Amino acid sequence: MNEATERIARATVVVVGALVAAAVAWILFVAVPADLADLLGVVLVVAVTLFGVRLAGRIAAAKFPGYNVAEVAVEGPITRDGGRPGPLPRRATGPGADEIVAQIEAADEDDHAEALLVKLNTPGGQVVPSDDIRRAAMAFDGPTIAYATDVCASGGYWIASGCDELWARDATLVGSIGVIGSSVNVSDLAEGLGISYERFAAGKYKDAGIALKEISDDERAYLQGLIDDFYENFVERVAAGRDMDPEAIRRTEARVYLGENAVNVGLVDELGTREDVTERAEALLGEAVTVREFGPERGLMARLRGGAESVAYAFGAGLTERVTPDEGFDLRL
Repeated sequence: MNEATERIARATVVVVGALVAAAVAWILFVAVPADLADLLGVVLVVAVTLFGVRLAGRIAAAKFPGYNVAEVAVEGPITRDGGRPGPLPRRATGPGADEIVAQIEAADEDDHAEALLVKLNTPGGQVVPSDDIRRAAMAFDGPTIAYATDVCASGGYWIASGCDELWARDATLVGSIGVIGSSVNVSDLAEGLGISYERFAAGKYKDAGIALKEISDDERAYLQGLIDDFYENFVERVAAGRDMDPEAIRRTEARVYLGENAVNVGLVDELGTREDVTERAEALLGEAVTVREFGPERGLMARLRGGAESVAYAFGAGLTERVTPDEGFDLRL
């Protein structure tokens, strides 16, 4: 059944449902109970008719959905609850990872969604939430195409590596496959202010990287080892998902690339617009494509704010997982 026929079928179901509901309401509330006030009868007729239209609309949507491809968006920093990463709670800037995973799973369970588009405009974020989204995309039963708009860095690229293909635009920033660790050392300042650090800890490395004391050589080696382990894990996952040589990924040295350069180094499959991505989905499915977005309704201002925050947070931000023993060392993938 083509799209035009489906539209006619949906409209027919709604009209028939409305007429049936109106007829039933007229019989029950106007024609039969002659002693009821006409006004009350009219009100009840209208109420039942509206209910019938709504019910018929749901039936029509279920029987004739009018789409065969699902789209899920990952926008802004990736966190569990949608807030900006950090040690303090912050207002959510977009859907959290759990919500995005639920959207992908809903699309996977929808018999009408034969393929999945994953829109990416993110600088990355926390490790486990990013991996949850990646795993959900990998589990989708059908072709999966990721397409990047402004930014697909780090955690965003982690997610893209779980899709069958990655598309981007000429000016999209792609990459940042790397890890960064940092620790602010204020021990000299504290000493000048007469502040001393007294250690009460169980475990040699419990306070490694804490700001109030000088870091020792073995602590530095320990923390660098954490960074190296996270980096190797990142490289291995991307290499497996993108079918790339791990050494080629290491050679990127956590750079971000513009679209065409990202294609040249193998990080992106094709350049194109969303229309090009839709045409690719049509080629994969062998039929015309209509896309339905699975996700929360967001107002214009919320979308603009999310996009601005993504760009501001993007350049070199990296896939972020905070490992802050006693608020000391800060590790970002």
